[in-house]
Amino acid sequence: MYRDLIIIGVRMNEAHPSAPGDVRAFNVRTGALAWSFHTIPHPGEPGHETWPADAWTHFGGANCWAGMALDAERGIVYVPTGSAAYDFFGADRPGANLYANSLLALDAATGARKWHFQTVHHDLWDRDLPAPPNLFTLERDGRRIPAVAQITKSAHVFVFNRETGEPLHPIEERLFPMSDLPGEITSGTQPIPLRPPAFSRQAMTYADVTDLSKAAQAAVLDRFERARSAGQFIPPSRQGTIVFPGFDGGGEWGGAAVDPQGVMYVNASEMPWILQMVDLAEHGGATRSARMLYARNCLHCHGVQRQGDPLKVYPPLLDLSRRMKRDEARAVIKDGKNLMPAFAQLTEGQLDELVTYVMSAADAPPAASAPKADPAAAPEFTHTGYNRFLDPEGYPAVKPPWGTLTAIDLNQGEIKWQRTLGELPELTARGIPPTGTENYGGPVVTAGGLVFIAATRDEKIRAFSADTGEKLWEAALPAGGYATPATYAAEGRQYLVIAAGGGKMGTQ
Repeated sequence: MYRDLIIIGVRMNEAHPSAPGDVRAFNVRTGALAWSFHTIPHPGEPGHETWPADAWTHFGGANCWAGMALDAERGIVYVPTGSAAYDFFGADRPGANLYANSLLALDAATGARKWHFQTVHHDLWDRDLPAPPNLFTLERDGRRIPAVAQITKSAHVFVFNRETGEPLHPIEERLFPMSDLPGEITSGTQPIPLRPPAFSRQAMTYADVTDLSKAAQAAVLDRFERARSAGQFIPPSRQGTIVFPGFDGGGEWGGAAVDPQGVMYVNASEMPWILQMVDLAEHGGATRSARMLYARNCLHCHGVQRQGDPLKVYPPLLDLSRRMKRDEARAVIKDGKNLMPAFAQLTEGQLDELVTYVMSAADAPPAASAPKADPAAAPEFTHTGYNRFLDPEGYPAVKPPWGTLTAIDLNQGEIKWQRTLGELPELTARGIPPTGTENYGGPVVTAGGLVFIAATRDEKIRAFSADTGEKLWEAALPAGGYATPATYAAEGRQYLVIAAGGGKMGTQ
């Protein structure tokens, strides 16, 4: 909220077709649209040259779903954006693709751009900016500088002067490999902060391969040796590219906390994922069919074999006819439900074809296929799903830690401390030290020097010393606390509250 304006982002499909992620402000008294910022620039607007000329008419994404931060005194709203659609293949959107993957500083009253910084050029890794930035005051040489810090899924922290956009720690445009997928033109460089250092590992190497057991190590090595693994921004590939930290971070939607001394507290997951591309042109040509509709709209979530994902975030479809009536499945596809977006663009005939296909247990799913007709048609490649890289027991394919909590001195650009976050009791019982777990939900820091965070798969909430990182206490929750806590005072007493709803990482 800024004066009489409510400023909002939007959520949309991350595949084709998708709407552009314009940021809008509405007058709360009249309901009138006050301003709109085009995250896919129109002709004549700065950044238009970083897209195909007509991209603004049919490309989508570049949206703010994670939330914003407002400097009310200066009248500036800071807007983090996500990647352009389609997330993992961009042959149809050559260029850097502003203002996707950018931190935007906009005039809160008018929507005019004051400055921006793009954290990923021509994103192919789903590196949305995952959380609102943090506003704080940076201390340097006796000066107090209004600053803004943005965390990323790749576990970097970008720090800027809030007013000018000047980086307050050095950032290097580093060379990275080009794609070998036909038609794909990756950016030759990506911006990497030199300080602070990344708060998660940046590449999975042979030394990182799990050693929980010999069987787990052998299985992981077999897949690891057939994939590409050389760190950040290695292009997607047919054989599979290891994205580490994974699609969910590193830093993620829980965000970070910053205290008045300029120390950031941020949690991270250290889970590798495998991004594998499938060539659509090799599977069925350009005619519309149920198989192609599935490949275009469903495959990247529900899998090549309709198997879903191991944690059942995206459910399997092989036995759908036992769990859902045809009319119910049709309604979910058309209107969306929970995490699933609506596919209202499908015709009645296409809906009937797709429902018949996903309700059938006999027809083997396609490797991939997709229709191509209009400018927003599906790309030449799709990915095989959001696949965590796990060992045969379902644990991450890398050695621990799998979850961390880190304190970063933003004034100096240095890590102050890092602690393992979370525990899996069944592994502790096997004599394995606490490993940390994948985690969702951020921390809160108090003036009394405490950091509170839940977020972990073991469904606990914990308190840490902000100064040393020592764990002070932990308590079980009735369900996973995959949210950021809040703290408040009433009648002279301070309270801590968290929404404990579960529902992530296979927990209830």
